[in-house]
Amino acid sequence: MTNLRSHQRKSSLPFGELARAGKLTVVGAGPGDTELITLKAVKVLQSADVILYDALVNPELLNYAPNAETIFVGKRKGCYAYQQEQINDLIVSRAKTHGHVVRLKGGDPFVFGRGAEEMEFAAQHGIAVAVVPGISSSLSVPASQNIPVTKRGFAESFWVITGTTKAHKLSSDVTLAAKSSATVVILMGMSKLDEIIALFLAEGKAQIPIAIIQNGTREDERIAVATIATISKEVKKQQLSNPAIIIIGAVVNHRAVITTRAQNQEFEILEKND
Repeated sequence: MTNLRSHQRKSSLPFGELARAGKLTVVGAGPGDTELITLKAVKVLQSADVILYDALVNPELLNYAPNAETIFVGKRKGCYAYQQEQINDLIVSRAKTHGHVVRLKGGDPFVFGRGAEEMEFAAQHGIAVAVVPGISSSLSVPASQNIPVTKRGFAESFWVITGTTKAHKLSSDVTLAAKSSATVVILMGMSKLDEIIALFLAEGKAQIPIAIIQNGTREDERIAVATIATISKEVKKQQLSNPAIIIIGAVVNHRAVITTRAQNQEFEILEKND
């Protein structure tokens, strides 16, 4: 495994040509499993001169760019390595002095990331921009635990909602989603879990299934499955916290169906071998 040290590499292009050649590519790194990144994203990483990466990005992905300068710009529990304005300035300055800047973001950069804002800022400063979509955690993390967000006869649609808005409040969309029969997927919502539960209880949905998946698709992934009425107890028991995804709806029961069938098949095989 390549050492993940920050590398300082400058292009050999003259400054004038380099300024014109500066480029930003916003790349989705997927949900956490290093194999859940697209081939196009890997190729872009290999061409990077500078990589600015977030907290939810698996750092092993940086091994695809051993000669690039790597800068951590993420946040953990409200602690910012850089403020957003500083990240924007860093993108522009590195693009003009180094060449190709890759902004590596967890999941998909256009799903509750700030990829669109960063691209807009770079473009306003004369930097060429591009985006490589990523596998969104809102879909792939439930799927990794055999939870589909839609299923015929159970859920015809799904909501994907941020649990915490720019004002650090619970999104009002959760109130609307609680009234629907759709699957509800909430990102960044663990700090608002009590409020979310209260909204669903108010709609008479105490027995609706809910799953909370922490560190989805990673080796340290953990999951709690319960009902709206009992999930708080499970969260405390397993000490679940961010980063986690909340999935609410009848589709959560699909996981138990698949698990039970798999266990029965294993039991039948053991009996035959005996």
